Amino acid sequence: MLNYKHLHYFRTVAKAGAINRAAEQLHLAPQTLSGQISAFEARLGVALFRRSGRRLELTDAGRTALTYADDIFHVGAELEDALQNQSAARVHPFRVGIADVVPKAIAYQLLAPALTLAEPVRLVCREDRLEQLAADLSVHRLDMVLADRPLPSNMDIKGYSHPLGECGIAFLAAASIAGARGPDFPLNLHAAPLLIPGADSALRAPLLRWLERLNLHPTIVGEFDDSALMSAFGQAGAGVFPVPLTTAPDVMRQYDVVELGQTLEIRERFFAISVERRLSHPAVLAVSEAARRRFQPLRPD
Repeated sequence: MLNYKHLHYFRTVAKAGAINRAAEQLHLAPQTLSGQISAFEARLGVALFRRSGRRLELTDAGRTALTYADDIFHVGAELEDALQNQSAARVHPFRVGIADVVPKAIAYQLLAPALTLAEPVRLVCREDRLEQLAADLSVHRLDMVLADRPLPSNMDIKGYSHPLGECGIAFLAAASIAGARGPDFPLNLHAAPLLIPGADSALRAPLLRWLERLNLHPTIVGEFDDSALMSAFGQAGAGVFPVPLTTAPDVMRQYDVVELGQTLEIRERFFAISVERRLSHPAVLAVSEAARRRFQPLRPD
């Protein structure tokens, strides 16, 4: 049986990155803590750490163990809270994975209605690559994953991709950039400095094909996995950047940028991925309903 004291020691060392620092937090001698970690590794039959200079780094097995340890102690905290507050209304966690290429504003628009349900939920958001989130979904660490593409067919994971909808694209830029480009869209994109989504984004390839088809040749000056970071660079005048049409007014207001033009020829799509063939979780249904109000149904390619 797993020794939970050893698991607690391991998690503390993993977070601290060093035996001495973790020993101070645990009020143990470093030699004692080091021995406990060695005993835990021997019990599991794998190395959880490797030394890198003065720090300890997690091995692949260590990263896996830390993920489980975080979940175990999180559930333990929930249990303690539930037992101490049995008379209070029970708040159920709604664990959502958000693919790191999904714009933050889109994630907010879709998830906010889940917080207004009659039965209260506590929203737990985790951001990562789609592949990692799908793996967590398959072992029920997540209730749903928001993504800009369906579950990849080459992944050996049982899950179902539920289309939420699609929208066109707006091109935004700081006023200093937009003023120099003129009003003639999309020709004003030609030779313009352009910020584009990173390689993992489903929008990237259609965007580049659209530009090529129109014989437009902007200068790509930056690639970003994080849409908020791309918007921040756009605000600073680094270049023109694309955003989903449904979030364009909010982005323009938040980042003080203006619109050069918009197109429906490029479509950004969004999906809810779940282990259910038919959606039944109340919070997931709330997300699906919010999507119907904001997006158009997916059109065939």
